[in-house]
Amino acid sequence: MSNTQDHPQLLACDPASAATSTVQVLEPREVPLGGPRAMTVRRTLPHRSRSFVGAWCFADHYGPDDVSRSGGMDVPPHPHTGLQTVSWLFSGEIEHRDSAGNHAMVRPGELNLMTGGHGIAHSEVSTPATTVLHGAQLWMVLPAAEADAARDFQHYVPRPVTVAGATVRVFIGELAGGRSPVRTATELLGAEVTIDQGAALRAPVDPTHEHAVLVDTGVVSFDGTPLTPGDLGCRDVGADTVEIINTGDAPARVLVLGGEPFTEPVIMWWNFIGRSTEQIAAFRAEWNDPGPDPASGRFGAVPGYLGGVDRLPAPEMPATPLRPRRPR
Repeated sequence: MSNTQDHPQLLACDPASAATSTVQVLEPREVPLGGPRAMTVRRTLPHRSRSFVGAWCFADHYGPDDVSRSGGMDVPPHPHTGLQTVSWLFSGEIEHRDSAGNHAMVRPGELNLMTGGHGIAHSEVSTPATTVLHGAQLWMVLPAAEADAARDFQHYVPRPVTVAGATVRVFIGELAGGRSPVRTATELLGAEVTIDQGAALRAPVDPTHEHAVLVDTGVVSFDGTPLTPGDLGCRDVGADTVEIINTGDAPARVLVLGGEPFTEPVIMWWNFIGRSTEQIAAFRAEWNDPGPDPASGRFGAVPGYLGGVDRLPAPEMPATPLRPRRPR
């Protein structure tokens, strides 16, 4: 079922008519995703010049990868604290297992959101049926009041909303008439938008929120700023619309992210988010030495993972105190 809204509209593809808000462009850097079969991802958050877009604090974009050549994804059980994770695929399939007992598949157009406040562990493995793996992994930092939240898992399949020249799938928050029931600790927006050649999306948003556009395929203009695949265009609060114009010669696909500004300094190290070097060191110690019964510890145990190692060990801590990431 489609739903055409009054606010989002088809615009003339004229970058000169775009909004005048300032967009900061973060170019991706290539990073190996941990594990014995490391795959390369493109990371734009965290970035040396920006730590957050709302509470979004981490963005990995990967593929399309030919699994017969790359080996696909095989990330052994590893821990998290102080965050929620979003898995979003464009193609392929990933098997998710976690220490809360969840066993689920990540499929294109379907949201899996995992909460690991106090502590959780999970594994991610592309399935044998996967030929091309292509998607994004995103993190949201939990505020101090929710940083010790219990393990949780949410699955949601957003209904596509069709507007003039674009299709919107809202997996968190609301945009262009689409709305998600998924629970988050702070106000956030997350949506996949595909835009036809020569078309654009112009939709109202909360002007008190920050917003960003991560380009998957195609070439677009975000509020008048050109973006190419892998780029993350970010803007601060103030604008009450997002304007994304397809300036290329083929359909474009982007992720739109947003949220209320996150104002707390936090420390991000390896897979942990905490508030002090001492707290991060304690998380590391508990993960690397869980005691005789890992299932009863902070992170629990991940049943059913059949890879070559039972857990991904945390690396050595740096010799100097960890520096907190602060809002700009």
